[in-house]
Amino acid sequence: MTDGIADAKRALRAELRERRQQRSDAARTAAAEGVKAQLDALVASVGARSISCFLSAPTEPGTHEFVADAVRRGIRVLLPVTRADGLLDWVVADPDGDITEGLFGMPEPVGEVLSPLAVNDVDLLIVPAAAVDGTGMRLGWGRGYFDKTLGSMEHCPPVYAVVFDSELVDEVPRDLHDQPVTGVVTPTRTVVLAPHRR
Repeated sequence: MTDGIADAKRALRAELRERRQQRSDAARTAAAEGVKAQLDALVASVGARSISCFLSAPTEPGTHEFVADAVRRGIRVLLPVTRADGLLDWVVADPDGDITEGLFGMPEPVGEVLSPLAVNDVDLLIVPAAAVDGTGMRLGWGRGYFDKTLGSMEHCPPVYAVVFDSELVDEVPRDLHDQPVTGVVTPTRTVVLAPHRR
């Protein structure tokens, strides 16, 4: 990664992080309700029976209620667990399961840990992001976990990043290892941005 790209990513992440921290609790609650409605509709339109998602941090668009409700409806949901080697293990979501703090302070599930290969069987990937641009390029938070995961999948299903409405932007700085997403889910809409890879 060139210094210019790295600096641009750092600056944009800092701006987005600050904006997220300034949202009120009421705005976050409303966003979580909107995201759940959009994700429910997306899962139904894809006909997904097995998905991956993530447990949102307090400043992210909320996913906890969506995950719990999807499991109650019989959908198999895999949740990521960070590893020190930069890969993701997976745990099958359980609405009554415990949540702990992962390597970087993010909420992660407690349960039987499955290998990074477990995600190869899902029908839909729902991933976190700081921002996504109109071509489907995703800006993550800089640790590369989801870029590695997406880049290693032989048959990648549709991938949707969850962001706030203002985080669908014209352009994000990109590097060679950065992986595109199929679309974005915001509290008010679901937008297809790029054809998903097979």
